[in-house]
Amino acid sequence: MRTRKLSFVGAAVVAAAVIVGFAAGLMLGTAGTVASQAAPTPTAIQGEPVQPPADILSLLDAQETVISTIYEQTSPSVVHITSRTEVYDFWRGAIPQEGTGSGFIYDDQGHIVTNNHVIADAQEIEVILADGTHLPAQVVGADAYYDLAVIRVDPSRVFAPPVPLGTSETLRVGQMVIAIGNPFGLDRTLTTGVISALDRTIESESGSTIGNVIQTDAAINPGNSGGPLLDTRGRVIGVNTAIQSTSGGSVGIGFAVPISTVVRVAPELIRLGGYPHPTLGIRTGELGYELTPSETGPQHGLLIVDKQAGGPADQAGLQAAEVRQQGRRVVLIGGDIITAIDGIPVNTRDDMTLYLEQHIRPGDTITVTITRDKSVMDVSVIVGESYSQE
Repeated sequence: MRTRKLSFVGAAVVAAAVIVGFAAGLMLGTAGTVASQAAPTPTAIQGEPVQPPADILSLLDAQETVISTIYEQTSPSVVHITSRTEVYDFWRGAIPQEGTGSGFIYDDQGHIVTNNHVIADAQEIEVILADGTHLPAQVVGADAYYDLAVIRVDPSRVFAPPVPLGTSETLRVGQMVIAIGNPFGLDRTLTTGVISALDRTIESESGSTIGNVIQTDAAINPGNSGGPLLDTRGRVIGVNTAIQSTSGGSVGIGFAVPISTVVRVAPELIRLGGYPHPTLGIRTGELGYELTPSETGPQHGLLIVDKQAGGPADQAGLQAAEVRQQGRRVVLIGGDIITAIDGIPVNTRDDMTLYLEQHIRPGDTITVTITRDKSVMDVSVIVGESYSQE
């Protein structure tokens, strides 16, 4: 009996607790409802808009005006280039392919400057002008090394003026630049930024090394290739040619071939159909990188491993190494080691190529410093020429 009574009393206590809790909750809920009904609606207080100083606003307005004016004056001279070709599948069926890029009007003769990779291997090239006119174009000249090309359309159908050309000598890091092109096929798109670095060295699509390249953070994407990079005077200071990206889109690192290169190469493309590059007519190996140097000779430099018969180096008496097979190894015996050109040290092929491209023209005479049989000597070489169209 005692156990039952205790159980009954415990149940009664629990029941009482539930009733009290329910009543309390009801009261709290009611009180909360009353409180919420009685709370005033918050009112937003309008603050005074921030007003920059008048002189700052004037500067901002002036900057916007400059950019808009440049776009209005220059965009009609920027063209959309479509290249078409056919490739063949496994069954030898023709598959049409189409690529797009940009270019700008170079002169009043219908010449348009663009990138070589925009029109390379194209079987048909079409230029779309700012007014929507579609014109067929022909390749006048191209150079794979600098990734530049000149195409031509009927000048009587072009009414936009050539874009004025600037200079590379006055460029500086931090300078504002403007890019106009056709990224992803979006006609005459404008982006802005600054020159983020100068004198960069990049590798073009042909595998060649281009020096003195402009680096910019202006957004450049596929389709911008061949379009102009402009200064705040509306002058071309570079031709947009490449980006560095892991995603394929702009990450703020774009590159442009400098205008100093364009004004040197474009006239030759128009006149000759190609650009004559300086050459020594040799093939070399890099000591310390590709080849193990001897213990007693130079530790860095370019060993001549082959030379063109009758070429500039051959005519100057430079000697190539002899190739011998020793068991499973191929060894190079002898051969001149180039250590300097015109007193400038060269350790890699890029060193030699960049010096020749930037300072030497075909027909110039240069002084090549070599090591031969532990003796150092200077040899005069008349530079030859070669063309890069692939």
